[in-house]
Amino acid sequence: MQAVRFHEHGDTSVLRVDEVPDPTPAADEVVIAVESAGVNPVDAYFRSGAYEPFTLPMIPGVDAAGVVETVGDEVQGVANGDRVVATGLGKDHFGGYADRVAIPTDRMALLPEGVDCREAGAAGVVAVTAWRALVDHGDLRPTEHCLIHGGSGGVGHAAVQIAAAAGANVITTAAPAYHDELAALGADVVLDYHRDDLADAVIDAADGGVDLTVDHRLDDYLQFDADVAAKRGRVVGIGENDPAIGFENDGAARSKDLSVQFMSMFNTPRLADPLGRIAALLGEGDLGIEIAETYSLEDAAAAQEAVLEESFLGKLAITP
Repeated sequence: MQAVRFHEHGDTSVLRVDEVPDPTPAADEVVIAVESAGVNPVDAYFRSGAYEPFTLPMIPGVDAAGVVETVGDEVQGVANGDRVVATGLGKDHFGGYADRVAIPTDRMALLPEGVDCREAGAAGVVAVTAWRALVDHGDLRPTEHCLIHGGSGGVGHAAVQIAAAAGANVITTAAPAYHDELAALGADVVLDYHRDDLADAVIDAADGGVDLTVDHRLDDYLQFDADVAAKRGRVVGIGENDPAIGFENDGAARSKDLSVQFMSMFNTPRLADPLGRIAALLGEGDLGIEIAETYSLEDAAAAQEAVLEESFLGKLAITP
């Protein structure tokens, strides 16, 4: 089969398409024919060496979806021909940028009938991160006001839909070009993040204060999150551009008994559990993953450059 691999760390020039043996499943794994593999910034971090993968040469790609071809000896409830979605690959396991990939059953879920595999293949990281931030860590409740920074991003656009499905009042920020699309995805209020009065606009939209904020740029917005929070508000931090983060004035946080939770999707105890919820939402039509562009295996370098440098709504995917 063909697979994208990097034999050393570096820029996208280290990615190449190699002919490699088909994977053989371990006892607790299935092998799928990959129909789609999401492209995520973390894929580039593993390739560059910012995060260490478990071995070289390495096949990148944290996400994948496709059709089961081979089932390990100890696997139950999965058969050849089933369609599955997976995430959590590409770190301690070969990834999804390939014709086939072996997947441990603790990081996959069956797909309901009618769900597009291309869409599902790009769902894993962003939808599981959004679910964990909103539900597992954020304890989002119906009618609460939820602020999602960067609603047009991969995690952002999934979080908007999951929060809406949970019955929250959803406020998100994005460039004006994406406002109509985010409203169609379920956002109640969409605000231009360049507004000079953004904090006032968020507070007005949240009837005085935000109950739960999902923040992907803590270095820019942590103080902002405290300023717009309601009493006993919660902030879930899912990322930052600069690891040096902090409050300029922690009085706003202390006076509101603000809770701040940091998280990583890779700490999920069992990825199959939130993936099962995501698959159900996809099947019910409450969640859709917008695919901005698809790439071949040969164009994986261009895909990794685009995911870091370009602006788009939703996700990029590789379709072998």
